[in-house]
Amino acid sequence: MTHARETAVYTHGHHESVLRSHSWRTAANSAAYLLGELRPGLDVLDVGCGPGTITADLAALVGPGGRVTGVDAAEDVLAKARATAAERGLENVEFAVADVHALDFPDDSFDVVHAHQVLQHVGDPVRALREMRRVCRPGGVVAARDSDYGAFAWYPEPPVLDAWRELYRRVARANGGEPDAGRRLSAWAREAGFTDVTASAAAWCFAAPDERAWWSGLWADRTVASSYAGLAVDGGHTTRAALEEIAAGWRAWGEREDSWFMVPHGEVLCRVP
Repeated sequence: MTHARETAVYTHGHHESVLRSHSWRTAANSAAYLLGELRPGLDVLDVGCGPGTITADLAALVGPGGRVTGVDAAEDVLAKARATAAERGLENVEFAVADVHALDFPDDSFDVVHAHQVLQHVGDPVRALREMRRVCRPGGVVAARDSDYGAFAWYPEPPVLDAWRELYRRVARANGGEPDAGRRLSAWAREAGFTDVTASAAAWCFAAPDERAWWSGLWADRTVASSYAGLAVDGGHTTRAALEEIAAGWRAWGEREDSWFMVPHGEVLCRVP
């Protein structure tokens, strides 16, 4: 089988500025559309679990009696995920390295299969959804949520942030991903063979002073210090000087009292007959 790491490069990497963002995520702010499907006793697979903050929340929601398995393509980030679970005293969660295009689990292994901000980064999202469906039991649910960079909105609107988005989308697509994944999830799910698909949308909004500072700061740092920076320059998409200019633009934007940023997401709940 063709593996994700052979067909797509994870654009963000796991620099501190990336994990700063990922560790902020919770089931409440990133998987609210799924929570009504969860109850004690269910077995859950969390695909692309990253540092495990959502995974740990899911484990708390399905215990006692249920278990959560968090998988990620990167071994290094799983150490942080295991630490997150240990800090919360969770004993019903485990972590492993896995490729969503070829999951190392038998058919019908889980009641819920969940992926947050994963399908935008993989080489074949339809194949990934088929694989998620394969390991989901009849009567279960496959859930996916992805942001949509093309629909991001912000104010004020300095040209430097337009340049940031245009560059990010170009780099992500060159790496084999699809940064505007949110709007495509429903179509991908149907192409993967699901017929009972509930599509929805939700957004993060960063407007309070601490939120603006956090969001602008992590993107400023990510622009110059994460794997994305190296991929952008080495791929011939931009220069270090241009990245520094974008980072400065992020910081200046974040210092404005009237700054506001919206990150919209597409969501799908796919029921397995």
